[in-house]
Amino acid sequence: MSVDAREWGWAHSSSRGVARLVLLSIADRVPDEQCVAWASLTSLVQRTNASRTAVRTALSALEKSGELELLKHLDGPQRTTVYRLPRAAAWLAKAEAAQKDDPDAYVEPLTDADPVPEVDEKRLRQYGIWPKKGAESDPSRRNPTPRRAGIRHLEGTDSAPQNRSEPKVNRKGSSGGAAVLPAAAWQIDPATHTWARQQGHLDRLGKDGLQAADAKWRAHRADFKPRSAAAWAADWRSWVAREHAPSHPNASAPPGRGGPAPAGGMTRAEAHTAALLAALDEPIGTEQ
Repeated sequence: MSVDAREWGWAHSSSRGVARLVLLSIADRVPDEQCVAWASLTSLVQRTNASRTAVRTALSALEKSGELELLKHLDGPQRTTVYRLPRAAAWLAKAEAAQKDDPDAYVEPLTDADPVPEVDEKRLRQYGIWPKKGAESDPSRRNPTPRRAGIRHLEGTDSAPQNRSEPKVNRKGSSGGAAVLPAAAWQIDPATHTWARQQGHLDRLGKDGLQAADAKWRAHRADFKPRSAAAWAADWRSWVAREHAPSHPNASAPPGRGGPAPAGGMTRAEAHTAALLAALDEPIGTEQ
């Protein structure tokens, strides 16, 4: 469902700059059609790579525009702030009604007359969102299990993002406060995501091709010394800009999705790794 909320943000939001990144970051956490999600200020600062003041200003602007609503009576895990994208929720409800009988039916643009569905707060509890009053005494309230940090694909994930705690990615190292980390720990931030779309690399390479380029970059940078998140982002962009588009649509398809069947005795993951290693042996002229 985060994909639908995100697509609404890309296609229909009037926000710009940092405000747009903040909106998309929150939309990326939406678990269902109610378009309610929790997020801490710190996580939004990390995701947007903006200052705390800029993020606060962006949140205020989004509230004034009506594209973001602060649900003050609710708490997320670890007392995080709970937000709602009311226009996204209204749009999804309108699209569902219009396409109920015909999935290809045209959906009229959203107007002020289109109602925003009521929030079902009981459904939000499965995502760690509870009413503030009396929440501490409720023994059934539990915080989501922390998720493991790892490579995050550009398109995010369709699984419920609110069921897990926020990953601490692209964080500062403990030595001297320098923001350094190995290439494998660096994750694609919203600014780099936006860059890939705006520069046409996502359309040029396709989702699979871009993921394959990301995997090749991480393999070639595995032995490099730790760098800052900004340095890795610049290096990643340079690599992707030089990457050639796949020779055919299924060039980077994983086994089971249009690609060859896994070799006997190999799991799909092993076969995919073997195919990636074989591709890395081909000279591409971009190695350092």
